[in-house]
Amino acid sequence: MTFKELNLRPEILRALESKGYTSPTPIQAKAIPPVLEKRDVLAGAQTGTGKTAAFALPVLELLAQKGKTQKNPRVLVLTPTRELAAQVGENFELYGKNLPYHTETIFGGVKINPQIQRLREGCDVLVATPGRLLDHLQQGTINLKEIGIFILDEADRMLDMGFIRDIQKVIKALPSRRQNLMFSATYSKEIKKLCGELLHKPVEVEVRKGNQTADKIEQLAYAIEKNQKRHLLAHLIKEESWYQVLVFVRTKHGANRLAKQLTKGGIPSSAIHGDKSQGARLRALKEFKEGDLQALIATNVAARGLDLQGLSHVVNFDLPQMAEDYVHRIGRTGRAGESGLAVTFITPDDKAQLRTIEKLIGQSVPFGKAESFVPVIQETTQGGRPMGQQQSQGRPERQGQQRGRRPSANRGPSDRNSPGEERSHSSRRSAGGNGQRRRKQR
Repeated sequence: MTFKELNLRPEILRALESKGYTSPTPIQAKAIPPVLEKRDVLAGAQTGTGKTAAFALPVLELLAQKGKTQKNPRVLVLTPTRELAAQVGENFELYGKNLPYHTETIFGGVKINPQIQRLREGCDVLVATPGRLLDHLQQGTINLKEIGIFILDEADRMLDMGFIRDIQKVIKALPSRRQNLMFSATYSKEIKKLCGELLHKPVEVEVRKGNQTADKIEQLAYAIEKNQKRHLLAHLIKEESWYQVLVFVRTKHGANRLAKQLTKGGIPSSAIHGDKSQGARLRALKEFKEGDLQALIATNVAARGLDLQGLSHVVNFDLPQMAEDYVHRIGRTGRAGESGLAVTFITPDDKAQLRTIEKLIGQSVPFGKAESFVPVIQETTQGGRPMGQQQSQGRPERQGQQRGRRPSANRGPSDRNSPGEERSHSSRRSAGGNGQRRRKQR
């Protein structure tokens, strides 16, 4: 199937062709037709499957059919995080660049007055996080009475983050007659309940069973003592010549501490979490995408919705408290048909939670031999000199991958020519032939 067969207008097709996209991904092929039919849709799709285009493309087509730009927004996209809001807004601008429609993105962590000024100038598509949208509604700086299409993106994460009451307040501010689209990577009783309240006779589409992980993500666990996790992580990054890695930790303090420790050990790292300002988070993301950082240390909230194209390694330094978050975390790699490796550290206290995760995803996570990696933690004399050190050995190479190189993409033709989750730095960097991390030339 090609995008031409989906009855999208030439202006949208030209925007897709300019990016080299000719064939839709599975979620796009399944979701676009019912959206164009103005049906409510419940879509089950992991991040990295092209889900943003699955609603952005048909929504832009429906806007074009109505014609004439209006001052008040006609489409509302609600997202759980600032980073995801920015990404969705960029995608609407990209796919609609040949159309006379404007997208505005609003989120917290930045001054509200510039947003108010831009909203006064009008927009067709509004992308927002719940908290900042409610701020504007309370101040009367935005009018949602002309919203004809409401999109709830990453609904499962919305509920995980406690946004259900905010969502309900937003829904009350919308016209009763509208088209609703709901996207969720995992399903739960709460999601099904929200679906019943929000959607009217929805068309259900999904590219894989709920809570399953992407096929091309290799999963590997290491049994490790808590006080040796940092040593194992540093060893893997250095000895395996990991180009870049996204590391998930449980707490903000833990993220800061680990980033400092890795940087001190020669692995440039930075932390992103809720206490970081929006400017600091965006700078860290930019440095990571451009290759100035080798490790990005993140908490769940900060990392949700990140689009890191070409990211080959994800590490669960700490297991998530909710099993569903495991699916979201490892979904940062293996995106748009690429391969990836998700590594999880398992302490003796984590065994029960790992069993819960394996039950959720319907498969066992294989274990590697951590003892061959972890250097003995150096005992010190009172003078601080090391008493002994054990030489570490690397594990056998994974099939189809040479040491010191990033996993190959292994994409098929439809993967190469389908829009995934766009980002501003779309060109994928690769490691040098000697296996060392490629640094940006200054």
